Amino acid sequence: MASTTRRPSKSADRRAALENRILSVIEECLRGGVTYTELSVEQIANAAGISRSTFYLYFRDKVDVLLRLSGSLKEESYKIAASWTPTGSDGGVEGLARTYGLILRHYREHAALLAAINEVAAYDSQVHEVWSADQHRFIDNLVRVLKTEQRAGRTPADIDPELAAELIVRGGGQVLAQQVSGSDGSDDDAVAQELARSYWYGVYRRPES
Repeated sequence: MASTTRRPSKSADRRAALENRILSVIEECLRGGVTYTELSVEQIANAAGISRSTFYLYFRDKVDVLLRLSGSLKEESYKIAASWTPTGSDGGVEGLARTYGLILRHYREHAALLAAINEVAAYDSQVHEVWSADQHRFIDNLVRVLKTEQRAGRTPADIDPELAAELIVRGGGQVLAQQVSGSDGSDDDAVAQELARSYWYGVYRRPES
């Protein structure tokens, strides 16, 4: 019997399109200067051209929306970060600097969303936990990279991969977030370069003790 390829239904297409529209208008509202705490479900629904009842067909509440948005933001930044390896085609300290630069550019494109996530994570435990859990993906990936480099003899064996990975991810993440919120971007390249050199010579290629 010939196999058939199941295609998404029109209702699924409509649902995906509406979800994307809702997510897009929220980012537009945030870029307009409204804080996420101030933004109401009614404002979101009106901006998306839907009723409140329709909104609740797709999202439980405002927190559910933010969790989906934060997931998309982290997914893209994870792809950028995980594409770099020390000895890959775009490896080395210059490749690491380019990687930090790409993440900075991605965060700047969604600066209002990043600010909203940090705003809500300060008082909502669910958003805080999900945002923190996402960081563990970055840490786990970096642990694998460091262990591979140690086995190859390129990274010193006396480095603790778990501790080093956590410091790189959490420390670098704080620097990137503060750079996006507190700078106009004119020094992004310099910050990316400095981060890359600090971690490259301080961890990946640190001299043996």
